[in-house]
Amino acid sequence: MGRWRDGRGTLLVHGGGGGVTAVPLEIAASIRARTRGLLGRDGLDGAILLSPANGIHTFRMRMAIDVAYLDRRLKVIAVRTMRPGRLGLPRLRSRHVLEAEAGAMAGWGVEAGARVSVNVSVEEGRGG
Repeated sequence: MGRWRDGRGTLLVHGGGGGVTAVPLEIAASIRARTRGLLGRDGLDGAILLSPANGIHTFRMRMAIDVAYLDRRLKVIAVRTMRPGRLGLPRLRSRHVLEAEAGAMAGWGVEAGARVSVNVSVEEGRGG
């Protein structure tokens, strides 16, 4: 897998029954975008992918969030809900972190063992 660029795309959650759920996605691949993340926001339409990342914090956040840790093949290692002002411990095999408003991931089927994929907008593309 190559590296993504900052931009937008679609998160595809592959369900156990063969169904796929599409979720609007922001991609934060640069250091600046990953550092900014969800800070200062009151909400989020969809999810944000921090890549590369293996841990996060919720200091200065205004809302509780769901956090999914993904391995290099985009398999979900763990999902946690974090309130503002918390430090999430890094996950050993995590290469990417997915964030969304608290409660959203359960509705999409994002749980430990699930697989996700990312479709990026053509104009955004992937970097090398």
